[in-house]
Amino acid sequence: MFLVQKKWGKMEELRSDLAEILEVDSVEDSHVLRDFDSWDSLASLAIQATCDKKYKVSISPEDLAAIVTIADLISIVNSRSSSV
Repeated sequence: MFLVQKKWGKMEELRSDLAEILEVDSVEDSHVLRDFDSWDSLASLAIQATCDKKYKVSISPEDLAAIVTIADLISIVNSRSSSV
């Protein structure tokens, strides 16, 4: 149970990080990344850097191109991270 709570907490932290990068108050799993007004190459680089530095998950440009929603990104981070 503790592991589930820890993962949930990390995913909430990732959502918060994404909201900050995308310059919004909050994000929902169903939100489409490219629909955000602030979505551009700098936002995509910031997401890659945050995932790499904070969550120890490498997101390639090809991965990012295939990601549509916030849920897609969270799923990749979750599946590739042993600490999230």
